[in-house]
Amino acid sequence: MNQGILALVSSIGCTSAGSLQSLADAMHIPHLFIQRSTAGTPRSGCGLTRSNRNDDYTLSVRPPVYLNDVILRVVTEYAWQKFIIFYDSEYDIRGIQEFLDKVSQQGMDVALQKVENNINKMITTLFDTMRIEELNRYRDTLRRAILVMNPATAKSFITEVVETNLVAFDCHWIIINEEINDVDVQELVRRSIGRLTIIRQTFPVPQNISQRCFRGNHRISSTLCDPKDPFAQNMEISNLYIYDTVLLLANAFHKKLEDRKWHSMASLSCIRKNSKPWQGGRSMLETIKKGGVSGLTGELEFGENGGNPNVHFEILGTNYGEELGRGVRKLGCWNPVTGLNGSLTDKKLENNMRGVVLRVVTVLEEPFVMVSENVLGKPKKYQGFSIDVLDALSNYLGFNYEIYVAPDHKYGSPQEDGTWNGLVGELVFKRADIGISALTITPDRENVVDFTTRYMDYSVGVLLRRAEKTVDMFACLAPFDLSLWACIAGTVLLVGLLVYLLNWLNPPRLQMGSMTSTTLYNSMWFVYGSFVQQGGEVPYTTLATRMMMGAWWLFALIVISSYTANLAAFLTITRIESSIQSLQDLSKQTDIPYGTVLDSAVYEHVRMKGMNPFERDSMYSQMWRMINRSNGSENNVLESQAGIQKVKYGNYAFVWDAAVLEYVAINDPDCSFYTIGNTVADRGYGIALQHGSPYRDVFSQRILELQQNGDMDILKHKWWPKNGQCDLYSSVDTKQKGGALDIKSFAGVFCILAAGIVLSCFIAMLETWWNKRKGSRVPSKEASSLQNETTTSERRNAWPLRPCLKLGTSTWRSQASGHGLHQPSQLGGPLDDP
Repeated sequence: MNQGILALVSSIGCTSAGSLQSLADAMHIPHLFIQRSTAGTPRSGCGLTRSNRNDDYTLSVRPPVYLNDVILRVVTEYAWQKFIIFYDSEYDIRGIQEFLDKVSQQGMDVALQKVENNINKMITTLFDTMRIEELNRYRDTLRRAILVMNPATAKSFITEVVETNLVAFDCHWIIINEEINDVDVQELVRRSIGRLTIIRQTFPVPQNISQRCFRGNHRISSTLCDPKDPFAQNMEISNLYIYDTVLLLANAFHKKLEDRKWHSMASLSCIRKNSKPWQGGRSMLETIKKGGVSGLTGELEFGENGGNPNVHFEILGTNYGEELGRGVRKLGCWNPVTGLNGSLTDKKLENNMRGVVLRVVTVLEEPFVMVSENVLGKPKKYQGFSIDVLDALSNYLGFNYEIYVAPDHKYGSPQEDGTWNGLVGELVFKRADIGISALTITPDRENVVDFTTRYMDYSVGVLLRRAEKTVDMFACLAPFDLSLWACIAGTVLLVGLLVYLLNWLNPPRLQMGSMTSTTLYNSMWFVYGSFVQQGGEVPYTTLATRMMMGAWWLFALIVISSYTANLAAFLTITRIESSIQSLQDLSKQTDIPYGTVLDSAVYEHVRMKGMNPFERDSMYSQMWRMINRSNGSENNVLESQAGIQKVKYGNYAFVWDAAVLEYVAINDPDCSFYTIGNTVADRGYGIALQHGSPYRDVFSQRILELQQNGDMDILKHKWWPKNGQCDLYSSVDTKQKGGALDIKSFAGVFCILAAGIVLSCFIAMLETWWNKRKGSRVPSKEASSLQNETTTSERRNAWPLRPCLKLGTSTWRSQASGHGLHQPSQLGGPLDDP
């Protein structure tokens, strides 16, 4: 270090690299960092801090880690939806966090499992702790796996799972690591079964051998120059980058000498404390960044961010097969600029349709085919029960498909000129290869197209609207919400208190000994009595009190009237079961009109049976008379959604496919529907193909396999769950409690009451101010007459005391004024003898 430093070249881990980065930035020394992975394990990105561009002297020789992008592209190409990721103890699982987030957004089912150093013990523990059912499920999970580990651990792991029969010949594993050489590839293929895909970093080499051996002014070693040399093949990628980095520094040094712009090199000393930054460090760093070299790792150059952008991955793979030692072929390559180049289409063991792209026509019908928006904002895709069946066939047979909706949105029926429209017409005119939706197999359709075996039974059902609701034991409280009851109770207390305060501020003129005193208790009782329309006993003679009680009576009137009306609606709900419980009941009644989709398979089915004179059951003839009113225009609709809406908002029954109606009833948010149907399934749903299609037999065989192993039932339960939120077959809605009135419904009433309270308080303040201004209260006529009657009564009762009254007139006057009575002159003159 004392003789001079041109640059720092490090091939270490991320932690040590951070220390060297700080030193290089402080001393202005170019630092070329070559990240090295632990024991050949895939790298995780180094989070080196990047400061101001003028203060950053660290250059990343190895390109950034692109494992997340490569794995996501490969998994998407293979159309995996469920897989497991194995990683060894040396790998930082946070390196693929971005990949895990993206596959989670796309709805993929991903599991993680760490592989311990003692693989044999780990496999033995699985057999000891898992039951037979759990072990079988675990084997199914291992059919699709990604190995993120070093080659040595991967070879040991594959050997153990193959020998313990944890994987079968239909498994497909992906091994991804930047540093896997040809020897490792051959060994991994030899030990594995099923299909194997290997992703590793590669370096493009020029075709001219002379260009490969010369790099600028320097000759590469002859050992490294020969690509077939075992030493060159076994070199780690980090060592290759070290070699090219030295060539890059040599070219940069040579460039500085040629330009005669050389500065003295940096000098570092552990003893001297006054080491200063290198003045020529920035110039040397710019020369290195602008130089570049074509070495063993391809083009080594740096971008504006100080990183090497040149990276290439090659994807190697094998086909399915039971034999060991299979050949490996190159499937494609990947780089961050152009992405994936090549085809990774999966190949199946049997019934192979690899590379076949089928054009599928469909008709939107819930829940068979629906349109949904992709979570990542991609173009719309289709989902539903029929789409799940199609995907199951696609995953097994290996074909891809393009799907579109029939132009006229119809299933298809024969026209007057003998042609077919709708979905069937697209197949007849060879514009589509497959037709799939809620398509029933009928004799007319099978005359022009081929059908697979049925994948679901079909029956006719009826959708009706629930006519009844139930109430609970506390129906008397149901008209109002709990918050509204609390507000009403609080309002009664508040108004009672205000009436007491208003009477206390302005006492009413009462007769002596009156029983209607304005106490707080009487005020509360008076307000409550008026609320429940029972009257009251407290007088309210002042204008403020009258204004208060007027607003309160209006409030009580509206509340009581609303409560009475809503309570009647809750308590008068009928409890009689609907009389329509079957198709026979529907055909015999005429109160509820019913119909179906015009020119549909159901329409034709009812028409043929209803017009058949040899049909023993009169049910269809009665149904046909109702459906065919006004030539079918009165009770029928043009599409199924219109019929469903007609049932929900009117007096109507919709006759349609039972499976479709059951899905509608299950998923209705209000649970306002119930269905009735025919228990006999005389037809079924099938996949339509062109007449003479070569795919008919292979599709039918796979559908039978799905039904036999129970996969078809799993798909059905996804869209028709047994324990749904709504009861399909009961016409009584046991889950509805009615719409309780909440506080928002009475906001205006409370506003009126509040306005009356404010106005009465304002008037009370005006009355108080006016009385104080006059200085005394003017007695009313009623109070004067009351006082006269009281005086007369007292005079009569006080007859024996007349002499005392005559002698003590002044005393009587003072006592009368003390009791609130006026003097005799004010009551009508002096007292006389009787």
